[in-house]
Amino acid sequence: MSNYIFGIDLGTGNIKIYSSADDSILSEKNMVAVVKKDTLLAYGDAAFEMFEKAPANIRVSHPLNNGVIADINDMQSVLRNFIAELTEGRNSGPDFYVAVPTDVTEVEKRAFYDLIKDANVKARRIMMVEKSIADGLGLDIDVKNSQGILIVDVGYETTEISVLSLGGIVLSRLIKVGGRKFDETIRSVIRKEFGLMIGEKTAEQLKIHLADTESQKVESVVYGRDIVTGLPVERSIPSDMIDVALEEAASVIVDNIKLILERTPPELGADIYRHGIFLTGGSAQLVHLDEQIVRGTNLKVNRAVDSQNSVALGLARVIKDPGFHSLAYSLADMSEE
Repeated sequence: MSNYIFGIDLGTGNIKIYSSADDSILSEKNMVAVVKKDTLLAYGDAAFEMFEKAPANIRVSHPLNNGVIADINDMQSVLRNFIAELTEGRNSGPDFYVAVPTDVTEVEKRAFYDLIKDANVKARRIMMVEKSIADGLGLDIDVKNSQGILIVDVGYETTEISVLSLGGIVLSRLIKVGGRKFDETIRSVIRKEFGLMIGEKTAEQLKIHLADTESQKVESVVYGRDIVTGLPVERSIPSDMIDVALEEAASVIVDNIKLILERTPPELGADIYRHGIFLTGGSAQLVHLDEQIVRGTNLKVNRAVDSQNSVALGLARVIKDPGFHSLAYSLADMSEE
């Protein structure tokens, strides 16, 4: 048997890698910093530190775009270096289990397989697991049961809405709304109302700390560039302004959940009514998102405790529990055609 087995969740915002060797999950920003076009300078959290601060000769970017691989060379560099860290150079042919979105083309799915195969990580075996199935397992749901399960995974650039039953996916919808869209909405509102340009990192921090500023009834202090004078300035931003901006962006997610529910067979719909919606993903902790889904659907919302790592936790269950091995499949034959 392979010394190492890895479960890979390639998120646009974060990469999560489960390692069977010590039963741990590595989670870092899925970013790469490249200098002189092809020389790797940094990856992961170290590259994120350079984001929005690097000079023109250093390119800092996400190798994934909207849940699919945008730059396979950059993604292979990130993966190769993380695997080298986790194996401490003792790479003896590991197995890989990779989570893939359901609502993408077969070519895009095969790109995940080719990524691992050609990344020089000495992969012995490459298996695929549908992301929403892994999500369900990570939420400790018996996905092989005949009950209907509605999972909403809100990621960095996309949200995947899926109905599961009997270990398969009945319906799935991938929309291009996620944490980054919320950040862009915050930046747009602040620019319009205050004539102030702020960076993506600043917008993300406003979003993350919104619950704290609301509970403390204080305004958020931000630093940016005045679009009239071009000079750096400080501004205080009311929490209710940010809240309204986020509510408008989140309404797109609610509308698409309702579309899926309208297409769900009645018996599965009855199960979903009883058990509620399961909300997970890196952006699932957005303040008031669960409340907005409740108002829009009249259904209970179960928000994951460890929403950032639910897919990786699900991959770990597929790897460790023989009862779930059948949920993984290989694209090797397709790749070799």
